[in-house]
Amino acid sequence: MSLKEQLTTDMKEAMKSHDKDRLAVIRMVRGAIRQQEIDGQKELSDEDVIAVMSKEIKMRKDSIEEFKKGGREDLIAKTQAEIDVLMPYMPAQLSEDEVRELVKAAVAETGAATPKDMGKVMGALMPKVKGRADGKLVNTLVRSMLQG
Repeated sequence: MSLKEQLTTDMKEAMKSHDKDRLAVIRMVRGAIRQQEIDGQKELSDEDVIAVMSKEIKMRKDSIEEFKKGGREDLIAKTQAEIDVLMPYMPAQLSEDEVRELVKAAVAETGAATPKDMGKVMGALMPKVKGRADGKLVNTLVRSMLQG
C-alpha cells in the first residue's frame, strides 16, 4: 500500500471515529501532497510524499521554537500533537549517534577539512539522511566536525 493510500485509509478511519484533530492533520498533508502533484503535473512517489511530509514537520518544529519564545504553551501542545500524527508515516528516524557516524564518513569521503568545505559534505550527506534525520541536527554536526 502506498503512502498516499495509507493516508486516505487513515483519513476515513479518523472520520468514522470522529477524531477531528487527526482528521484535520491528515487532510492538511493530503492537500499539500495534492498541491505538489498539481504544481509538478505528475503523480508523487512515496519518496516525494515523504519529502512533502518532512517539509510539513519541519515547518511545525520551527513554529514550536517561535511559540516557545512567545510563551504560547497552548500552541506548542497543539503543534506537537500535529507532529505526532505525521511521524508514524515517516521512515524510522536516525539517532544522533547514527547521524554522527554518517557525518564522519561523509567528511572522510569528501576530504573536507575546513568550514568552507561544508557544502561538499552536506551535498554528499543529505541524500543518505533525507527524511530520516532533522536537517538542523545534520547541519550542526557537520559544522562542529569541520571546526573541531
